[in-house]
Amino acid sequence: MLEVEQNAPNFCLPDADMEMVSLSSFKNKKIVFYFYPKDDTPGCTTQALELSDSEDQFAKFNTVILGISRDDCISHASFRDKHGISSRLLSDNEGEICEKYGVLQKKEINVEIKICFTRSTFIIDKQSVLRHIFYGVSVQNHATRILEAIKNI
Repeated sequence: MLEVEQNAPNFCLPDADMEMVSLSSFKNKKIVFYFYPKDDTPGCTTQALELSDSEDQFAKFNTVILGISRDDCISHASFRDKHGISSRLLSDNEGEICEKYGVLQKKEINVEIKICFTRSTFIIDKQSVLRHIFYGVSVQNHATRILEAIKNI
């Protein structure tokens, strides 16, 4: 698992408009990089809307918000458009970046080991260093908690 003070693993993924986005695209900006399980589900919608609605507040701290799931670009575009989400949503169909960030975790379910998606958020500073890591995130008031963490970087 990743730890605070490590360099953030690089990524290059397509967004909902199929434009490639990489960590290096955001030099001199802080990044809130949140992983969510599935487009257009209740918890994921709440989380995405809360963060999207707070984008202006995050911008005051030179911070961009990026959401990522294993859904494809078309699903992301539909989710974004349906709910008016302004944050960029990135597609990690193969789960490669999910693996690098440790959000795919083994869990025992009914005596069977399964790989499960763990809702997680990472705050990356202007030098691409991990400053905060939150695994097992609760969606309620998530944006407020993340904004408080950003203010202290």
